[in-house]
Amino acid sequence: MERKVLGRGLDSLIPSTPQGSGERVQTLKLEEIQASRFQPRLSFSEEKIAELAQSIKEKGVIQPILVRAVGGRYELIAGERRWRAAKRLGLAEIPAIVRRVHDADLLEMSIIENIQREELNPLEEAKAYRRLAQEFGFTQDAIADKVGKDKSSVSNLLRILNLPDEAQDYLGKNLISLGHAKALLSLNDPKQQMKFCLRIVQKGLSVRQVESLVIPKRSAGRSAQKLARDREILDLEGRLQQHLGTKVRIQHGKKRGVIQIDYYSLEDLDRVLALLGLPPA
Repeated sequence: MERKVLGRGLDSLIPSTPQGSGERVQTLKLEEIQASRFQPRLSFSEEKIAELAQSIKEKGVIQPILVRAVGGRYELIAGERRWRAAKRLGLAEIPAIVRRVHDADLLEMSIIENIQREELNPLEEAKAYRRLAQEFGFTQDAIADKVGKDKSSVSNLLRILNLPDEAQDYLGKNLISLGHAKALLSLNDPKQQMKFCLRIVQKGLSVRQVESLVIPKRSAGRSAQKLARDREILDLEGRLQQHLGTKVRIQHGKKRGVIQIDYYSLEDLDRVLALLGLPPA
């Protein structure tokens, strides 16, 4: 199946040749270059780094890395594997293009570069989308447009960040799949989610097996009315998360309920309050 073109396309976002305004390929010292604060990848394959190092050893660095100047040093925009491989070889210098790039554009470039090369796992991708929403005010529609995916795909990925941290760790380590994670989200109780998550890891349950265990059925004593109500709550959670750009959890009881809204800094709190029409903290 042909992959949908991501946003404006990787080549338009991160062209590998100088783009004018004095840009040129130059040689930079490796010690002057640092990894990007906006790199969405949480881990790198040591095997692939070793393979790339061997290629560089035989042929040199064929394609220059892309960096930006930050505080007297250089921050990577694209080419972190080449940079890591060159460091492994003990090289002192590497060819590079220096480009002026804003923070939001850098995160967008990093996400699209990795997604198009299929190098992000679902958890890394979801966390990158959350950063676009929280740090740069992107809506889910805007994120979907940037990365060339439909809004429902973005929304479903963001939902996995509602799982307990330990379950997210299992997903990030590929011990459970995205399909497993989606099945676990049909459970509202974090303790139950972890219970079934551990069963998946320990017993190697398939996604279909997990679905048959966790998805409520009418024959199990839950009425159609309650099922519909649960879906309404989940839908409302999703709409609130989309509007506020952060994690929202609704706990609905017979007589009262609780809405929990997460924030990650005072600036993020002010952003959420502004979306709710309230003055800053």
